[in-house]
Amino acid sequence: MIIGLTGGMGCGKSTAAIIFEELGFARLDSDELIRTRILLDPEVEKAAATHFGSGVLAASGRINRTALAHAIFSDDSRLRTWEEIVHPRLYGLWRTFIDAAPARHWLIEVPLLHEKQLEKWFDFIVCITTTSPRQFARLQERGLSQALAEARISKQLPLAKKTELADFVLSNDGSPRFLRDQIAHLVARLGLNR
Repeated sequence: MIIGLTGGMGCGKSTAAIIFEELGFARLDSDELIRTRILLDPEVEKAAATHFGSGVLAASGRINRTALAHAIFSDDSRLRTWEEIVHPRLYGLWRTFIDAAPARHWLIEVPLLHEKQLEKWFDFIVCITTTSPRQFARLQERGLSQALAEARISKQLPLAKKTELADFVLSNDGSPRFLRDQIAHLVARLGLNR
């Protein structure tokens, strides 16, 4: 079984994914795969400099994620170009991991699941929600300015639409225990207990 986990930035997808992992799921974090594998690919570094200028590279030649974010989130055509570079590589990594362990239950964190029409990859889609003030507070704790957080969120479907499209919706407005209990209940309901 493959579950797609989505939600808005700062809603707690990674927290939820860790709980799924503790309950026996193999976990793929799309953002982490991009950070730790795709952004370190020399071809991707070269493409970033070619399309967005050498200012998106640090002195080491590695991609400066902050500079890249400023370059791509302010211009829709640049964002599309970046996604055309990154997304095929990401989907290839998903396929490699899943093909290596097809009998496992997989959970894949996908912030842009609906935006990129990736629903067919998954048996079920779970959306993590929270209130807007909590969402922005969490993003500011990560060091994102209000303006950059708003720019990034504006590129995503509204959270209300994501909840409408999901098979299951879990709230991350309570305690960590509250979120864990919801996930454990869902896993049991799907018959996926270890």
